[in-house]
Amino acid sequence: MNVRNFSIIAHVDHGKSTLADRILERLGAMGERDKRDQTLDTLELERERGITIKSTPIRLVYRRENGEEYVFNLIDTPGHVDFNYEVSRSLAACEGVLLLVDASQGVEAQTIVNAYLAIDNNLEIIPVINKIDLPAADPEGAAKELEEVIGIPADGAVFASGKSGIGIPEILEAVVERIPPPPGDPEAPLKALIFDSFYDAYQGVILLVRVLEGTLNPKDEIRLMNAGKDFEVDKVGTFSPALVVGNSLSAGAVGWVAAGIKDIADAQVGDTLTGKDRQTDEPFPGFKPAQPVVFSGLYPTDTEDYRKLRDALEKLKLNDAAFSFEPETSEALGFGFRCGFLGLLHAEIIQERLEREYDLDLIATAPAVVYRVTLTNGEIFETQNPAEFPTRDRITSVEEPYIKLSIMLPEDYVGPVMQLLQERRGSMITMNYMGKRVELLYEVPFGEILYDFHDRLKSISRGYASMDYEQIGYREGDLRKVDIMVNNEVIDALAVIVHETKTYSLGRKIVDKMAEVIPRQMFPVPVQAVIGAKIIARATVKAFRKDVLAKCYGGDISRKKKLLDKQKKGRARMKQFGTVEVPQEAFLAVLSTEE
Repeated sequence: MNVRNFSIIAHVDHGKSTLADRILERLGAMGERDKRDQTLDTLELERERGITIKSTPIRLVYRRENGEEYVFNLIDTPGHVDFNYEVSRSLAACEGVLLLVDASQGVEAQTIVNAYLAIDNNLEIIPVINKIDLPAADPEGAAKELEEVIGIPADGAVFASGKSGIGIPEILEAVVERIPPPPGDPEAPLKALIFDSFYDAYQGVILLVRVLEGTLNPKDEIRLMNAGKDFEVDKVGTFSPALVVGNSLSAGAVGWVAAGIKDIADAQVGDTLTGKDRQTDEPFPGFKPAQPVVFSGLYPTDTEDYRKLRDALEKLKLNDAAFSFEPETSEALGFGFRCGFLGLLHAEIIQERLEREYDLDLIATAPAVVYRVTLTNGEIFETQNPAEFPTRDRITSVEEPYIKLSIMLPEDYVGPVMQLLQERRGSMITMNYMGKRVELLYEVPFGEILYDFHDRLKSISRGYASMDYEQIGYREGDLRKVDIMVNNEVIDALAVIVHETKTYSLGRKIVDKMAEVIPRQMFPVPVQAVIGAKIIARATVKAFRKDVLAKCYGGDISRKKKLLDKQKKGRARMKQFGTVEVPQEAFLAVLSTEE
């Protein structure tokens, strides 16, 4: 019974990974040679940005002063809203959590969301007020705020500092005393929850599991209940944080399983593992397959890198079941891939990893969400590619995804933030005052926060606002497809789907930006934003003009008129046959506009 399974949850940048480092140091899990910051963050990108992308479990041994030994299974969780489902599965594998709150910043949006996730999973919550050694820290205020906002008693809070190691012994004692041991019968039919997985080049897919009932041994025949596939267990073991091979995993244990699984799509996070011949009565509740919600086209700037990009995407897909891609072609950008992501941060991370780890130079088209279109013939289809959007005369209605957006901010910035949400077609649900802080709850179309919303929110609130969101389904909207034409030719890669009220302002912005970056020709080049056959905005790239009058010094005016007429006819002919090459910089410039 001396086992404790727990997790650390917090808002981004509240010191989760640093606190985990101190716990690892205290329990002797790191040798002097292995010491480094953010030990449980394995990717270079995670360490550089200070965020956790992939959850990493570790098995620790804690010896109390009276000589009792306890096994701690610490499951690290991602902090960002994009990975909310993965966090919920990691929490389902625990009996308790350490809820971290920054003493200088107080309760933030994701603190609330993560706390409610823990409450929904019936977990024991130990509040930890972190960074108490900062000059601006207000530990008592943060603990009081936690009690007011979430209802967790402040008297049970542990005051600590992940940086200097203050309060670590108290945290370890609180884990032993307050978090219950895991239940489960080792003799019952096998039932284990998959809370994460990754691909190993030699052993195939490695499953990270929490055994709820029964015992798992090598050579056992197992079944993945939702996938409906059978495998034979090759090896089992625990983490330290490297993989350590063991003899078996029994009820209450957290460990890994290698069973010769070739495809990560077979090992979905949240699936239940059971015996092939002796199955459990029902799978663990709450499973849902990972669905990409944001889509973007990725194209190599050099067409010769297409194969290299495909190989890189296939390697990334091995470790990320939520990521999807399929080939697509654009007249303007050539061959590329339409990729699906869990959210904007996920998209940004994948793109940055492709550029860093695989040395690729990429162009990404504007991100889009999935729209549900009802056609005049009654057919319903879903599309996330503006190029596939049907013409207005074939559409009965269009539905767009909505989200419930929660924003925590100081009361001084409420006005400007509400104005920003109004611009983004948000409708207010409620507004809660918590001391000097305010929580705004809004319903907003998902497509409206895809571009620069987070940056604008941070700049308006001077970095003090934090946000979190969850999807709440589809609603009908008056949406239009805006095409961009250069010299009367449609550039398919620049098409966007936008609400009717914003078509003109967005069209104007794009054509003005395009006119700045398209090189001048010997004839004027029109750049137009169009909806169907209607032009809503236009800018012109002015032509070069050769000075044909340079040789006419003095003389009769009719001679000059004749030369100018001849030039005019020549330019009209050139415009008729002339084609304009849109440079790569033009796409980058448009995609980096404020929209």
